[in-house]
Amino acid sequence: MCEVTVVIPNYNGQKYLVPCLRALYEASKVKMDVVVVDNGSKDQSIADAKELFPQVKYILLDRNYGFCRAVNEGIRAADTEYVLLLNNDTEVRSGFVEKLLCRIKKSPRIFSVEAKMVQFGNHDLIDSAGTYYNALGWAFARGKDASVSKYNRRCRTFAACAGAAIYRKAVFEEIGYFDEKHFAYLEDIDIGYRARIYGYINLYEPKAQVIHVGSAASGSRYNEFKTRYSVRNNIYLIYKNMPLWQIVLNLPLLMAGFLIKALFFWKKGLGSVYVKSLKDGFIICRTGDKVIYDRDHLKNYLQIQAELWINVARRFF
Repeated sequence: MCEVTVVIPNYNGQKYLVPCLRALYEASKVKMDVVVVDNGSKDQSIADAKELFPQVKYILLDRNYGFCRAVNEGIRAADTEYVLLLNNDTEVRSGFVEKLLCRIKKSPRIFSVEAKMVQFGNHDLIDSAGTYYNALGWAFARGKDASVSKYNRRCRTFAACAGAAIYRKAVFEEIGYFDEKHFAYLEDIDIGYRARIYGYINLYEPKAQVIHVGSAASGSRYNEFKTRYSVRNNIYLIYKNMPLWQIVLNLPLLMAGFLIKALFFWKKGLGSVYVKSLKDGFIICRTGDKVIYDRDHLKNYLQIQAELWINVARRFF
């Protein structure tokens, strides 16, 4: 029986989807199910993929519901113990699936394992070697733009980048699925944060490697769409996962972090978008979910808080 289902969300990915599927099948020896969830694409991406890969299961949504809804549909459709989320703008390297599967099976306390992501435009540079979040309210990819020869040790991470990571499906039933209010961006930090509150861990596995284009759907590293959702979702992420005492404790650093980011995006010509998105973040908190504080999880909260402080230094050094 299959142990893992690979879920690939797609939206107008005609340039990427077929190469993604081809690399996945060529690089993998383990038996696996593959599900492509399409967010109402208007291009030929699904037609092209169906012609070449009829063995794949295709779930076709009527419109673009965002990354979170797409992967949730795929996760729920999976009848395997593990689900591996893979962006359509990726090409996996040999043994990718097997190495992630091997690592997550080491302990039932492992919720997710992220692969080493290599930049599409320059295979000598890292795109991500672990996903982190800190007390400034910044999410960041460890090792971005560093030499691909570095970051070769397995380690714990704050969360896993959902563009190339394996998850233990049963944990979703315990902590909840990807929050569809996010639509896109920081949803992987949110789910990883939630898992940490419940006492699970997230890992980085450098032997599993994948080439990643990055921002294929949104168009560029810094753009209005990405800024709008990432800033809005960051406010919601803090509200949702931090109890009041933790928000108060981190408030000075959070305010400094948001101010620095505001200046950064202002220089990028996205200052007004940033400010409006902050307001939208507070609005979404009114109707959004919040993790119910449980004193039994206090030890986990304290460990997370220590890591939030440590990750401030990790971001700069």
